[in-house]
Amino acid sequence: MKNKWLSVLFKKIAAFFISIWVLSAIVFFLSRITPIDPLQSYYGERVEKMSEEQKDSARERLGLNDPIPVQYVRWLKLALSGDFGISYKYKQDVTIVIKERIQNTLVLGLLSYVILFIGALLLGFLCAWNENKLADRLIVRLGTITSCIPEFWMALMLIFVFSVLLGWLPASGAYSIGGGSLLDRLRHLVLPLIASVAGHLWYFAYMVRNMLCEETRSEYIVLARAKGTKDSTILFRHCLKNVLPAYISLMAVSVAHILGGTYLVEAVFGYPGIGMLTYESAKTSDYNMLMVLCLLTGVVMIAANTIAELVNARLNPYMAQEGK
Repeated sequence: MKNKWLSVLFKKIAAFFISIWVLSAIVFFLSRITPIDPLQSYYGERVEKMSEEQKDSARERLGLNDPIPVQYVRWLKLALSGDFGISYKYKQDVTIVIKERIQNTLVLGLLSYVILFIGALLLGFLCAWNENKLADRLIVRLGTITSCIPEFWMALMLIFVFSVLLGWLPASGAYSIGGGSLLDRLRHLVLPLIASVAGHLWYFAYMVRNMLCEETRSEYIVLARAKGTKDSTILFRHCLKNVLPAYISLMAVSVAHILGGTYLVEAVFGYPGIGMLTYESAKTSDYNMLMVLCLLTGVVMIAANTIAELVNARLNPYMAQEGK
């Protein structure tokens, strides 16, 4: 059994690194065939005043005149040594620019994930506790409505109501100019956090509700009720215990979905995180920055899926057999 587990682990790790390599190649080649001239990103408006000779010289210095496969091999060698190049837009090492933004995305993303994990579990448990009762029916209808609202539209409505009409909360940024206190940062975080959580909450809560409701119909639960066991004991000690592994696995697999929503919310709110930086890099053809951001996002998503598969393989022997 131990050897089977180690075999699955080795295969998953190998698949992880192969996936990252394939992702880097795809992103690199796609970024090089875009119609936007990277010189525009590097030199800005000055590129319009440059002669063709100056442009060719600039492309030569940036290594853009070489064939794309040659560029990729050169980039890959440097990346493996920790050198990811200079951002065309910011004229700094891409890792320095990312370090300044990544903490904002980590705060927003981790808070969203934790609130989603706990909130969906509690909401699903509440619905299962009151299955087919008024509270359950109201929550199901309200959750279905909120889950159908696009995140960007919800973000715009939140800005319109709480920033424009009421003036309670800021509409953009991570902190006020000249500010930066903890309270100020929390005020800027409220609306992006609501938009990130609201769009996903009911999806996971509904999954928990259905799993718990299905578990309560199992034969051992029927037998426990016949013996006079309280419903609270049945749900907490038995049903929830059996549902948690599947729920944890679902949340791990859904990291990519949640992260994508966080990026979109950042773009709408002008929140200075990785999502906003990715949008700016794609818009300005900042190749080096875009490459690292796509790889960073890919690593997180693939790692989450790999961890979920390993957890499933550990908990379920049949999953380990499929991974052989």
